[in-house]
Amino acid sequence: MRTTINDREGGRGRRPARRRGTPGGEPSPQAVADGFDQARLTQARRLAGMTKKDLAERVGVTPAAIGQYETGMTHPRPDHIPRLADALDVPPAFFLSGRPHGKLDGSTAHFRSLRSTRVHQRAKAVAFVEQVWELTHALEKRVRLPLVDLPGFSAGEVHTGIEPSRDPAAAARALRGRWSLGTGPIGHLVRHMEAHGIVVVLPPPDEDATTVDAFSTSHLPRPIVVLTANRFDDIHRYRFTAAHELGHLVLHGDTAAGDVQQEREADTFAAEFLTPRDSIMPELPRRLDLRRLAELKNTWGVSVDSLLYRCREVGLLSDSSAGRAYQRLAVLRDQPGFAGEPITGYPGEHPALLRQAFDLAAAETGLTMPALAAQLAWHLPRVRELLGIRDQRPVLRIVP
Repeated sequence: MRTTINDREGGRGRRPARRRGTPGGEPSPQAVADGFDQARLTQARRLAGMTKKDLAERVGVTPAAIGQYETGMTHPRPDHIPRLADALDVPPAFFLSGRPHGKLDGSTAHFRSLRSTRVHQRAKAVAFVEQVWELTHALEKRVRLPLVDLPGFSAGEVHTGIEPSRDPAAAARALRGRWSLGTGPIGHLVRHMEAHGIVVVLPPPDEDATTVDAFSTSHLPRPIVVLTANRFDDIHRYRFTAAHELGHLVLHGDTAAGDVQQEREADTFAAEFLTPRDSIMPELPRRLDLRRLAELKNTWGVSVDSLLYRCREVGLLSDSSAGRAYQRLAVLRDQPGFAGEPITGYPGEHPALLRQAFDLAAAETGLTMPALAAQLAWHLPRVRELLGIRDQRPVLRIVP
C-alpha cells in the first residue's frame, strides 16, 4: 500500500511538540515552529491551489525557502507561522505534527477526466481526499461506520475468499448479487455505496472542480469516491460517474491509475451495473425511438446517451445509425424528457454517511463541531464543508 498514516496512537510520525500556547489555548508560533510538520505545509498549499512561488510571495520568503520547509531541510521561523497560516487559510495549529495523516500517492487516484485535469488540480484533489479520510477517521473513533464490503478492496472488512472477476461486466453482475440489488433499476446508488462502507463526498463547487469530473482511490483505509456536480449538473450522468468510480474500486484497486483501458473497463462495469444486459435488452426499442429511450431514462436512471450506446453495443443500432441518433439528440437537448435534471432534485443521491456519523456522535458522545474542528486543526467552515452542511444564511452585499 502506498499510503502512510501518521497517528500519535501508533504511527511513526514525529512526536507532537508540547504546546506552549497563548492564553486562548492556541499554540504559540514558537511551539508550531518547533513541532512543524512539513507534509502539512504541502497539503495546505495544494488545497489552496498555490505554487511554491505564489506562497513565497505572500509570506515574504523565497520559493527555495518554501521548498526547504516542505522537504524538512529547515523549519519556518516563528514569525513566519502566522503568515503561512493566513496565506493558506488554516489555523497555525494545522502545521503541528502528531495528528493522523493519510498520505496518498497521486498515482493511485483514478480521475474520470484525466486528460483535461491539470497537475495542480490533481494535487489539490489528492489533498482533498486526504482530508476526507482524516475527517472519516476522527468520526470513526466515535461511531461504527458500515463495514467495508467491496470485492477487490484489500482492506475490506467483509471477506468471502472469492477474488472479483477481471471481466468488467461479470464483476458488475457479481457485485449486484453480493449487494442483493436484483436485476432491475437501482434507486439511490450513492446510498447503496455508503451502506457498504464506501465514503462518498460531493464537495462544494470551486473554480478547479469545473474540470475535475470525479475521482476515487482504494489506497486509504476506506475506499473514497469524490463526485462533482458543477461540471455536468445532471443526475443521470452523475449516477453513471458514481458507478464508473465504483468499477475502478472493484477492478483496479491494485493497479496504478491513468490507463485508458482502465477507463473503458470502468465504463463497461458502470453500464452493466446500472443496466444489466439481460434485463435492459427486452425493453430497448428494435428501431431508433428517442421518445422510448427517454422513458427508459426515467425508469433506469441513466441518460439517453447511455441507452443509445447500449443499443449500439447489443447490435440494435449500427454505428452510422447511432451517429445520426446522437445528432438528433443534440437538437433535443433542451426539450422536456431530454434536458439534464439537476442533482439537487434527487436528495437520495446526495452523500449522507459523514453527516449522519457526526449527528450520531453528537447525540451519543456529545461531540460538537468546534471540538471536531479543534481536533482536526481546521477552521470550522472547513468541517462544515466536508460534512456537507451548507451555510443557508442569506448573504448581505453592500453596494457602494
